Amino acid sequence: MQHVISSTLPLQSALHDRIKPMDFIDCYSVESDLSPRHAAEIITDFPGWARCLVGMRNIITAPFGLLKEGPDASDKVGFFPVESENNEELIAGFNDKHLDFRVSVMSQNGHVFLATWVHTNNPAGKLYLKVILPFHLLIARNALARVKATNKMKQH
Repeated sequence: MQHVISSTLPLQSALHDRIKPMDFIDCYSVESDLSPRHAAEIITDFPGWARCLVGMRNIITAPFGLLKEGPDASDKVGFFPVESENNEELIAGFNDKHLDFRVSVMSQNGHVFLATWVHTNNPAGKLYLKVILPFHLLIARNALARVKATNKMKQH
């Protein structure tokens, strides 16, 4: 994952319209010329260990009534409903009772950016974010490393 770098969310991202004080936002990037859709499909095709973590999350949060998968939608990447898409950016995610989240996958100037925005709705959302953050970082960085690896394979 040495090619994945912590980045600033590009100014053109539609996520900027959502960010309020106290919201969580992170952004990572890799060199890649994949389209936002292609990169998002790779990012949300979790490896087995990440699917296992999501499965454990679903079991642990079931008594609290949190969504296991995103709401029904005609267009999804992984289990995230696509909210908007253009040639440079795809935004997906949904609102749940504990928090609202969106991921942005941007393709710009030979780089793919993956940003995650989270707005917590209550103390349970704040606790949830604190608990899952180390796993989120691992999954996000691994996802972009897989984007980079796919881009390399595409070039050969």
